[in-house]
Amino acid sequence: MRITEEYRQLQKQLHAQGNYGKSGAKHSERIMELCKKLQSKDVLDYGAGQQTLQKSLPFPIQNYDPCIHGLDIDPVPADIVVCSDVMEHIEPACLSKVLDHLHVLTKKILFLDISTRAAQKYLADGRNAHLIQQHHMWWLNQIWPRFDPHSLQTYNGGFVLVATPNELSSEQVRT
Repeated sequence: MRITEEYRQLQKQLHAQGNYGKSGAKHSERIMELCKKLQSKDVLDYGAGQQTLQKSLPFPIQNYDPCIHGLDIDPVPADIVVCSDVMEHIEPACLSKVLDHLHVLTKKILFLDISTRAAQKYLADGRNAHLIQQHHMWWLNQIWPRFDPHSLQTYNGGFVLVATPNELSSEQVRT
C-alpha cells in the first residue's frame, strides 16, 4: 500500500486550504535542462499538488497526486520523473512501496528534492506534515537499492538528487 485512506483524507484537508503543494515550479529550469539533454518532453510530476511544475513548463506533462481528485489515476512510466517536496510526506510504513512505484515509473531520470527538517504545516491530527525527518544519508540508503545516484546537492534542510533506475527489477528490490 502506497497510502492509507486515513492519511489520504488528512492530505486532502491540507490541499483544500490552497497554500499546500505549490513548490513544483522551483525546479522548472533544471527540469527543462534534463528534457533538452534527453531530448524528451516525457515528464511525470509525482505528487503534483497544485501543478505548479506543469504551469511553469511550455508543454504538457503527466501530473499525479493520490490526494487530489482527477490527479489520482495511476500514472504511466515517463522518461523523467520529478518528485519535489513529496517524499518527506510519505507514511513511513509506505515508503518502500512508494520507492518501488517510482522505480517502475522512471524510464531514465528520477529528480528528487527531499526536505530533511520539520515542516511549518501540521496535519489535522497534530503531526508535523513532514512525517519523515531524516538526514540525507538515511534517505540515500533507502533510495540506493533502486536507483543509482548521479548528482547530489545538499542545502540547509534538504537535498536534491538526480538518479537513474538501477538494473534491479521491482521484484528484486522488494527482497
